Order: sequence, then C-alpha cells, then structure tokens
Amino acid sequence: MFGSGVMVGRPWSMRAARGKTVKEEASMNQDNHHDITGVILVGGKSRRMGRDKAFLQIAGKTLFERVLEIFRESFNRLLLVGDRAERFAGYGLPVLPDIYPGSALGGLYTALYHAETEYIFVSSCDLPFPNREILRYLCSLRDGFDAVVPKTAHGFEPLFALYAKSCLGPMRELLESGNFCAYGYYSQVRVRYVKGEELALLDRDGRSFVNVNTPEEFNKIRKEGSP
Repeated sequence: MFGSGVMVGRPWSMRAARGKTVKEEASMNQDNHHDITGVILVGGKSRRMGRDKAFLQIAGKTLFERVLEIFRESFNRLLLVGDRAERFAGYGLPVLPDIYPGSALGGLYTALYHAETEYIFVSSCDLPFPNREILRYLCSLRDGFDAVVPKTAHGFEPLFALYAKSCLGPMRELLESGNFCAYGYYSQVRVRYVKGEELALLDRDGRSFVNVNTPEEFNKIRKEGSP
C-alpha cells in the first residue's frame, strides 16, 4: 500500500541529486494508509463507443476490472460512483449515485462528500492500462496539497488523481454555477502538478493515460496487446 517519508514538492532535479529515482520513491511507499479511499467513476453513457466501455475486454479482463485490480491492491476502502448500480452488483462494492448528475466533476464531488477518509484517489472505469506505480507515486506526494494531478503533454489528467476534502467547497461552487469542468477550480486550491517527464520512468510505454472513446480506438489498442 502506501507510505510516507517522501520529500513533498521538491523539483525533480533535487530528487535526482539525492540519487533516488521516481520509481524508487514509488516503491518505498508500501505501508498501509487509511486516509485515502479509492474511487472509480462508473457513470457516463459511452455514446461514441456504442456500448458500455467499462465492460470492454483486453486480455480477458474488462477495463473496469483492470482498474479495480490495482485499486484493491492499493486501498482498503473502495467506492464506485455513478448510475445503473446493477451493472456492478457482482463486485460487492457500494455504488453511490451522483449528487450532481451528469459530469465527472459531479462524480468527484460525490466521492469526496461521502468518503470517510481525508483523501480520495479517483480513476475513470475505462482506462485500458492503469498504472499502479504512478498511482502510488501520486499518493506519496499528497502532504501539503489539496490535489495531486498529472499534467502530461495532452493536458491535465483529473480522472487519475488525488483530492482532499478541502476541495469540496470550490467544487460545489463550480457545480452550482453551472460550470462542470473537472479542473475549473484548481486555481482556488493547492495543486501539486506532476509533469509527464517526472512520471516517465514509471510510464515507459506511454500508455498509462490512454483513453478509448470509439470502436476504432479500442480495436487499435486491443491489437497492440497488453502486458
């Protein structure tokens, strides 16, 4: 699971100067922490895909099960947030309906509101290649921040990130204003942005944040194979 002891907020170059790589820092964090709830967002209509993305299969496992596997290895507490709870009846996990339906931000707010821990770590349910080491590394950076969010060449990755209860107020204000941008409140909280180059050693094949939205994208990923 996770442990503390990571120097928070120090630039990559200073960690490298200490002779410790990101991968080593991530692997150090194996102790069990009870202050993070793992949250999988299971809403969404999969309109472009034409069928429920959560249950597409790669290498004999659904995309949902691929995310669930690393979450069960990493967290003691798990929540699912979204509609149509009957889809996940066989997994023995609570499925919470959105307080503010219709957006990922609403799902984040619902998870934080109901979580019994100070932090949540959230993922969408349809990541083909969720990365456990990146998850652990992001969690290790939480001290002193309200959110820990990857920022790759493609932009923010707000749905594979960590959030604290202190984000609830800014999230609620944004939702009440009718703005459903999942990162529209970041300027109001303390965010630790984790750039792609900082994660490069943990994401050697560059697939950790790949998403699939269409049958063509899914077929391409499936043909490429999976570890």
